Amino acid sequence: MEETPDAETESSDPVDADRDCLCPLGGVMELLSRRYAMQLVCVVGAIGPARYGDIEETFGSVSSSTLSTRLDELVTAGILSREQYAEIPPRVEYELTETGEELGEHLEPLLEWAEEIDADDVSVAQE
Repeated sequence: MEETPDAETESSDPVDADRDCLCPLGGVMELLSRRYAMQLVCVVGAIGPARYGDIEETFGSVSSSTLSTRLDELVTAGILSREQYAEIPPRVEYELTETGEELGEHLEPLLEWAEEIDADDVSVAQE
């Protein structure tokens, strides 16, 4: 008797093959793909511990709700820590966690590469 492929492990249907994403964007990758997430990791890493106002200044026209949401998501993911001090006026500071520092180290080569590509694009456009 001839064996047939297990339907769960192998499919000859090209539509099913397309569903098997070779670069899944779940978990932390989904979070980092959201607007301002990677920039927040870089900014907090560069100036941290950072107060909300200091972070906000670096982004210019970003809405407060978007920035607050992204900060909360990064805190929930364990990439940033949030420290609230019992002072008047209230003071809140964000800082990279150990995981956030590790992420920053991994982002650095990517950002350097992106900077090179952008510089090459500018020089080609100027020619």
